[in-house]
Amino acid sequence: MSTTERPRILVVGGGYVGLYAARRIQKKMRYGEATVTVVDPRSYMTYQPFLPEAAAGSISPRHVVVPLRRVLPKAEVLTGRVTTIDQDRKVATIAPIVGDAYELPFDYLVVAMGAVSRTFPIPGLAENGIGMKGIEEAIGLRNHVLEQLDKADSTTDEEVRRKALTFVFIGGGFAGAETVGEVEDMARDAAKYYKNVKREDMRFLLVDVADKILPEVGPKLGAYGKEHLESRGVEVYLKTGMKSCVDGNVVLDNGLEVLSNTIVWTAGVKPNPALSRFGLPLGPRGHIDTAATLQVQGTDYIWAAGDNAQVPDMVGRKNGNENAWCPPNAQHALRQAKVLGDNVVSGMRGFPQKEYSHANKGAVAGLGLHKGVAMIVMGKMKIKLKGRLAWYMHRAYHGMAMPTFNRKIRVFADWTLATFLKREVVSLGAMENPREEFYEAAKPAPAPAAAADGGKPKAKAS
Repeated sequence: MSTTERPRILVVGGGYVGLYAARRIQKKMRYGEATVTVVDPRSYMTYQPFLPEAAAGSISPRHVVVPLRRVLPKAEVLTGRVTTIDQDRKVATIAPIVGDAYELPFDYLVVAMGAVSRTFPIPGLAENGIGMKGIEEAIGLRNHVLEQLDKADSTTDEEVRRKALTFVFIGGGFAGAETVGEVEDMARDAAKYYKNVKREDMRFLLVDVADKILPEVGPKLGAYGKEHLESRGVEVYLKTGMKSCVDGNVVLDNGLEVLSNTIVWTAGVKPNPALSRFGLPLGPRGHIDTAATLQVQGTDYIWAAGDNAQVPDMVGRKNGNENAWCPPNAQHALRQAKVLGDNVVSGMRGFPQKEYSHANKGAVAGLGLHKGVAMIVMGKMKIKLKGRLAWYMHRAYHGMAMPTFNRKIRVFADWTLATFLKREVVSLGAMENPREEFYEAAKPAPAPAAAADGGKPKAKAS
């Protein structure tokens, strides 16, 4: 770590906001003006909109993540967690991935911890649910689904087969609808290579407590998305919740009960619960309360943005909605990070802060290869697209939004190769326990059974 006496700007979190804010600060700073330190449990940033495509094998998982040390070569990158913040002393406690915790002083603080999956105390969910917040979960889901096809193809037990071929997705927002669309696409392709598994044998369920799916693209496109998924054999249950899923026995509150080995939970997000230990002002749902300048209320040296912040929507408020807040999506996170970076440098130099204001440009969603919905906002005009054209818009937007030129090229290369080559349908289930086979080969052999006379092994007969 740096031993410099320069002011330290501590960025807590290396996700979308943390990465872009740190890059912006370093771009705007003069040489030697301050030290930027980024702390995150992972050494990479994950572009979450691409997780469904990574789960379906359309993009290589490594191309969905951006290594922090490569992108921020002039910053200190610490792999660990910030456990507490002492605002009076301006000191953060860092818990590294190995070794003892230590204190790190700072002069300016950026909180960009993002969000975690919003869960409920549903029996069996912790033991059986699969999340979709990280690249590890996307890889795990892909391997898991293909492994279920392997099981179904190889067994003669009808109950085991039915449980393996039933896939339940909870949550009908972007994450849930896109994931079920991509995974159904992948499973349909994979079934061509199994003699005993057909698409008709599989059962896909999408469940949401709301009365519609994909609310971000509006009611008409949301209704189209529902009809499209149903035309592909996906059962969509709205105004429905899951009561329990103990041992894979999924019980919905509409009376439906199914057995499933695959329960994917995408029912929303909530701010990182660690925020409650930082002593910062929080809103009613646990977000950090910020001003329009992204400064934390009541402070002049702490900023926050993204999914862990409650940021006023100035465009909505100018239109008469006094309680408008920016939604937690990549579109706002990217733009907030740039304003935040500028404001940190301005605050360090004693200049005025700039308010964040951004009008919604629309939303795009992919529902599998060549399938999607898109709503493009141009002033007062809304352009609604569906099908292949919307899918192209989805890929174009997120391909350009992907951080770094290096990753953009790799993602577009993956898409180009997929146009000419067949999708990979190999399950690498052993990745979950990669040392298991070696352990079985290397573990000590069991001791020979002791003889009755004195405990010595019996002599081998000649």
